[in-house]
Amino acid sequence: VLSAKLHDFTCRCRINWTRPPASLMLEMLIRRQILKGRFTIAAKHHMTIAEIYESELVDIEKAIVHYEQAADYYKGEESNSSANKCLLKVGSYSAQLEQYPKAIEIFEQVATSTMDNPLLKYNAKEYFWKAALCHFIVDELNAKLAIEKYEGMFPAFSDSRECKLLKKLLEAHEEQNSEVFTEAVKEFDSISRLDQWQTTMLLRIKKTIQGDAGDLK
Repeated sequence: VLSAKLHDFTCRCRINWTRPPASLMLEMLIRRQILKGRFTIAAKHHMTIAEIYESELVDIEKAIVHYEQAADYYKGEESNSSANKCLLKVGSYSAQLEQYPKAIEIFEQVATSTMDNPLLKYNAKEYFWKAALCHFIVDELNAKLAIEKYEGMFPAFSDSRECKLLKKLLEAHEEQNSEVFTEAVKEFDSISRLDQWQTTMLLRIKKTIQGDAGDLK
């Protein structure tokens, strides 16, 4: 009985080791779709691979590569909404990896492409907000100039809660007042819940205040 169990275990291990990873199989399918000119299907496969890397393999850099490739194929097929969805993933992950210039460029690009679309323009403020947070981490003056630019490009941004919060945070940062900074964030969060990405970026900004404890409590 033990011998049979060992044989069964060995066979299962051999199957698992010889079976190509899902991502590798999808990459083979992508090459076939490209040769056939089916770029939208190729883009979908790249998205699937990216999702495998971000959720199962936790390799964010490789996920970024595949989201970028998916975005390129979607753009080529003029599927701008799908392309932007991929680019926003790239922007968020780039910021997490502290690649702020790249994240800023992407968020600004997507915001600009959506602000003139009647169905999507409401989302533009979110992307300008994210770009401004990345600017803020790099430099306070950069953030101030960026906010002014965004207000000029998209007047509706001026009236948003995000823009008003940014201005409060800039003021608190100029005064090196971490308590005022934290209270402003708490007030905003009590009405519009901040997600994990936004909280992480705000914490990074707050840590640049001298003597800060490094939390938002």
